Amino acid sequence: MFNKIYEKVKKFLKENYKFLIAVFLIIFIFNFEFPYVIYRSGGVIDLKDRLEIKKDFEQEGSLSMSYVTAMKGTLPFILLSYVIPDWDLMPLEEITDEKNYDKVIEVGKVYLNEGIDNAKMAAFSLSDYDVTITNTINSVLFISDKAKTDILVGDEIISVDGKNVNSLDDLKSYINTLKEKDKVTIKVKHGDKEYDRYAYVYYEKEDDSLKIGVAFKPYYEYETEIPVNIKMKNNESGSSGGLMMALQIYNALTEEDITKGYDIAGTGSINSDGTVEEIGGVKYKVLGASKKGIEIFLCPKENYKEAMDVKKKRDLDIEIVKVSTLEDAINYLNSL
Repeated sequence: MFNKIYEKVKKFLKENYKFLIAVFLIIFIFNFEFPYVIYRSGGVIDLKDRLEIKKDFEQEGSLSMSYVTAMKGTLPFILLSYVIPDWDLMPLEEITDEKNYDKVIEVGKVYLNEGIDNAKMAAFSLSDYDVTITNTINSVLFISDKAKTDILVGDEIISVDGKNVNSLDDLKSYINTLKEKDKVTIKVKHGDKEYDRYAYVYYEKEDDSLKIGVAFKPYYEYETEIPVNIKMKNNESGSSGGLMMALQIYNALTEEDITKGYDIAGTGSINSDGTVEEIGGVKYKVLGASKKGIEIFLCPKENYKEAMDVKKKRDLDIEIVKVSTLEDAINYLNSL
């Protein structure tokens, strides 16, 4: 019985080996990831459709966040990037310390959560409604190649060896009271569940210090007088939508519609105090916004020159406006 099956399989492989090799090569070519990302022009997301708030408001125009389309560095996309003018090939090492595309997305989700919370804080601070910080979350952004740990990017650190850790300095101070090769227990939250992770202490000669090879970033949760939330999809990440999120929230909290009927898009990460910071990929965001018929594009002052260069080079019919703070953006829109 076994011999008959073996002979049939052997015969099938012999008669179809060329076809099977071709299938294998096709699967390999379309799925193997090289350490690159391909950037191309994206589009815009109308934030009114994403805003959840228990308050009725009128809005004639639109406030949209621009995004870049990023694709994994598979061979077909890499080859196309040499042919299509607006497709740019970027080595992963120039973008992040992570060498895995999926980990890059996980890091981006941490920044996204921070951006949403900062947008709430900044918008409410300029409105007539109260906002209160209720919790600090320390979310893991980076794990060194030297680390011996089962911690994951996106873990929220609760405690280390039963001790509360409120900042990276707190963690460094505690780790330097230990000895090389000591094992620490780290309680974390990932999603809705809590886990006990581990990490071993190692000596870093360059810094002359002990480390566990984990870096995290704190962000804050707020309680607002009016409940508000921005809905995001699982494949969306990054903090560059912060400025536009803050504008959408602010517009929902105030009587006057700051859009004045215009279709407005933009980009820029935002701090809780309303400061707008530089972002990457503004070229692709301006191109994507222009294709969608956006009339006004808001961007951080540091990105203004690049945005204007793209506008002039492509002769785009879009107004580029530089801002340094959320208040700058509001003042400009109020002046329309």
